[in-house]
Amino acid sequence: MGFQQEDFEYKDLYKEDTYLSDVLGFYCEKENESNIGSDLSRFSAKAKESILHLMWEAEANPPVHRAFDHWGKRVDEIVMHPSWDKLHRVSAEEGIVAIGYERATGIDSRLHQFLKLMIFHPSSAFYTCPLAMTDGAARVLEIHSTEERKQYFSHIVSRDPDQFWTAGQWMTEKAGGSDVSLSETTAEFREGKYYLTGVKWFTSAITAQVAMTLAQTEVEGKLRLSLFLVKIRNEKGTLNNIEVLRLKDKLGTKAMPTAELKLNGVEGELIGELGAGVKNITTVLNISRLYNSVCATGTIYRLHSLIRDYSLKRKAFGKKLIDHPLHQETLLKTQADAKACVHFISQLAKSLGRVELGQADSEEEAFLRVFTPVAKLWTAKKSVSITSELVEAFGGAGYIEDTHIPRFLRDAQVFSIWEGTTNIMSLDTLRALSKDQNLLEMMNFLERMIKKIPHDKNLKKIQDLLTEAKEWVGKNASHNENLQRGARVLAFALADGLAGLLLLEFALHTGKERDKYMVELFIENISWPRWNTTEDSKQRVEETLLS
Repeated sequence: MGFQQEDFEYKDLYKEDTYLSDVLGFYCEKENESNIGSDLSRFSAKAKESILHLMWEAEANPPVHRAFDHWGKRVDEIVMHPSWDKLHRVSAEEGIVAIGYERATGIDSRLHQFLKLMIFHPSSAFYTCPLAMTDGAARVLEIHSTEERKQYFSHIVSRDPDQFWTAGQWMTEKAGGSDVSLSETTAEFREGKYYLTGVKWFTSAITAQVAMTLAQTEVEGKLRLSLFLVKIRNEKGTLNNIEVLRLKDKLGTKAMPTAELKLNGVEGELIGELGAGVKNITTVLNISRLYNSVCATGTIYRLHSLIRDYSLKRKAFGKKLIDHPLHQETLLKTQADAKACVHFISQLAKSLGRVELGQADSEEEAFLRVFTPVAKLWTAKKSVSITSELVEAFGGAGYIEDTHIPRFLRDAQVFSIWEGTTNIMSLDTLRALSKDQNLLEMMNFLERMIKKIPHDKNLKKIQDLLTEAKEWVGKNASHNENLQRGARVLAFALADGLAGLLLLEFALHTGKERDKYMVELFIENISWPRWNTTEDSKQRVEETLLS
């Protein structure tokens, strides 16, 4: 028999090395470390075995839209493989959403939840997408609580699989994606209730029980967007005046059903103040953007584990891949970025936990507002680039569907598109910085972190980067076009600065050479920002794009 390549192995991410347990110990309160660590350790073993097989089954059996029954009656049934329902049950039993609201470990509950979500995502067939929207809906219902809404909330945060509900988030329409102001869906008020009519072009998780959606309402003679909660199905399990026009044929995320829907007078419950829909759904968006960051991080963390194992087994040119210097450098650089992403989501989880429990000051609140869109755009772009690099590192095997590696590349692109593209996130970062005292207070929060770190060459580079970003914003405060042109550069500069700070602080905490080297690798690869001016950009546009 000829040569037979040994397959790579899906490792237990929490037990593969000490990194995640060290991260947990760094960010969480000492009294919570043991309980959270035990849960993550147990769940990580499960994620690489039984849950992983559910993902493969779901990926191999994508959803099907059955529009009519055998007599021609419209039924709009979404036929799912049983593995999808099993992933639903796992999500409930493991409390992927519930952990964040049970708050058993206080301010560390979000950290516990996000690290568990990170481990779950690569084995979830993107069931984490409906969970993101569910968590966002839970937070909205918690803020706008009434006795009636407590029933919805109890379902959304339940650990009982038979009681657990997921929630959709219906915003995107033909006229506008991120520009929700162009929404054509209307809500008519009659006989004490609102009824919604319109077409939602892109709605993930049509198998959910409820959804948060925007619709135009009349406020003082003008149309303004309001937020509504919609029950998707009635007691019989059929759609509530909702028609499925089609399932979307997407680049990736094949196992998850995404539909184009027509609302034919579906009843909706107003959430929050009439006309304040954009403000109110921002709560959902912020949570789902953080989930996006966590799942993007989980993707590259899992893929890096796979290529590391493969590199120990695959031989080329007389030695194992891991022994080739250039291959080593490729993996070291991607590892540094992957670990920086882990720190990014951990810090934001910690801050979110404090904010939600009222234990954060105004500076940390400003930090969270600014860095939520920054985290989303930065981890998403890292996921796309690192996934491409690591799929390539597998060679031909990375291009063959039987290895299950190509799906990582198809799926990675979604992170930079869903919940707002990189440009939209950059502009959202600008908006966050322009409100109140966010820029000053956010920088004060970062300064507090900097003061904990002994001064060295790495810290100076980070300080210089953050200072230049702050000064650029101040210099262009009255030049909106300059700010917009440089928004993307600004967001990446802030992200690199924070990631470098977190890696440096962590390395000092552990004292491990491994962590010190990750700091060096990351910081030496930071690209210094090139700030565009309006004059230069106008000339480039005229001489290139429009010539």
